[in-house]
Amino acid sequence: MNERLIELTEINPNDLFGTHNSHIEILKKFFPKLKIVARGNTLKAYGEPDILDEFEKRLEMLMKYLTRYNKLDENSIERILTSNGTEHKSAKSADGVLVHGVGGKLIKPQTVNQRKMVEKMAKNDMLFAIGPAGTGKTYTAVALAVKALKEKEVRRIILTRPAVESGENLGFLPGDLKEKLDPYMQPLYDALRDMIPFERLDSYIEKGIIQIAPLAFMRGRTLDNAFVILDEAQNTTHNQMKMFLTRMGKSAKFIITGDPGQIDLPRRQVSGLKEAMLTLKEVKGIAFVHLDDKDVIRHRLVKQIISAYKSIEVGNE
Repeated sequence: MNERLIELTEINPNDLFGTHNSHIEILKKFFPKLKIVARGNTLKAYGEPDILDEFEKRLEMLMKYLTRYNKLDENSIERILTSNGTEHKSAKSADGVLVHGVGGKLIKPQTVNQRKMVEKMAKNDMLFAIGPAGTGKTYTAVALAVKALKEKEVRRIILTRPAVESGENLGFLPGDLKEKLDPYMQPLYDALRDMIPFERLDSYIEKGIIQIAPLAFMRGRTLDNAFVILDEAQNTTHNQMKMFLTRMGKSAKFIITGDPGQIDLPRRQVSGLKEAMLTLKEVKGIAFVHLDDKDVIRHRLVKQIISAYKSIEVGNE
């Protein structure tokens, strides 16, 4: 009798096994000639090689489904186990869903310019998404990164921001360096928690599959096979932006997001984002999407606030 050992490293075993191993019992019914043992983070199967091959193939389909949809029920298991092996690939649905988030949340572009982000990212390796707060540029960028990771288009996600003080003094914040910097990274954590279950996200961060770090930590790195997002890019300097853009390695995707109207740099300091928008506008393979108040998806007052400030800024020019 042959043995097949499957390590479950990228999913929560309890989600695959089901309550009281209920999903394992379904597997046993579909593969009565195998002895299947679920224990900890491993699944063992004993039987003939050809049946083991089919079992492993179906199990991989179940794990891909679980990774994409963050859930697995009896109906889904039976459908996958009885399918011709291609039905689960219909995941690239025409309804525009980028990611099936936590709790069944469907994450997809909600505005014209968010859809432009998705379309242009599919055709280019670097995208600048520029617009005011609340337009969903960072959230859409993170969704695109998670989608690429789930579909194995990249091996890791790297999220970064410049740690620029917007009225607060970083040096006087309590805690060690990580605790001082975490508040700057919080919007990125928030987006990820919407899209990836807590335990899996924790595992991804621990293994370095998802990395969240301040921009200064990018110096000297070459970022291969990665989906990299630079958020709050309006607060980069010329040197920081050039350093970041030249980190791009093979099979990498870069999204740079920012709001030129919210620059926290010292006076007379040129924003690296504004400079890059002018310098790189004709470079093939780099796309630009400009979001505006029509893309705001926060509270209805946010749109009015942006419009009010825009009128003041125009008047002061």
